[in-house]
Amino acid sequence: MKWPRITVVTPSYNQGRFLEATLRSVHDQGYPNLEHIVIDGGSTDGSVEIIRKFEHRLAYWVSEPDKGQTDALIKGFSRATGEILAWLNADDLYEPRTLWEVAEFFSGHPDVQFVYGDALWIDTEGRILKPKKEIPFNRFIWLYDYNYIPQPSAFWRRELYEAVGGLDPRFDLAMDADLWIRFADRTRPVHVRRIWSRMRLYPEQKNQRLRAVSDQEDEIIRRRYLPDEPVWQRRLKKVLAKGIRVGWKLFRGCYW
Repeated sequence: MKWPRITVVTPSYNQGRFLEATLRSVHDQGYPNLEHIVIDGGSTDGSVEIIRKFEHRLAYWVSEPDKGQTDALIKGFSRATGEILAWLNADDLYEPRTLWEVAEFFSGHPDVQFVYGDALWIDTEGRILKPKKEIPFNRFIWLYDYNYIPQPSAFWRRELYEAVGGLDPRFDLAMDADLWIRFADRTRPVHVRRIWSRMRLYPEQKNQRLRAVSDQEDEIIRRRYLPDEPVWQRRLKKVLAKGIRVGWKLFRGCYW
């Protein structure tokens, strides 16, 4: 089997306490056709020294001021040459053999353009908090409830990313949600019931600190894709979507 090239972009900024584990989780995969790109935003916490330890394994890396995570990702993907693309934040981890499983899935399903797996929530010490097992993509549930696709467990074909125009630089926090729904406009997202990543959950996270901004960006996406409807109707559909999702997850055993 010819292993497709997978490009993983890692945006980094002052995440030195987690960065080495993140980079190891990528390179310990032992995947034979990996292109790993690290875009650091000018870290001052020792991250650059950690990156230098791995530079012989990296296709490209840079440390310079940028406009934030989305800007870093756009820079990274502009250099990507892989057939399959993904990003792994500097505080998250891949499960062993994730890239192998992703490559095998895409090779065995040539019509699939976008796939996502499940994940585990972990704390700052790497201890497992709870599983994040999800349901197949459903547009109604996704738009009216919330973005339930685990970002580090998502992988897509390069031509799909190029077809939708890549990441939108106007989003600082909900750039993944915006990208997923534009992907879904062109192809059916496929869910694989395999744990592919570990996501850290801790108070200092950007998305925790800036929850109000995140909510605003989520609302921009919803207004773009949902019909103009009365507030009561929107709220009713939101309750319905959440109920369907919880029931679906219970049926599939996602909570244990």
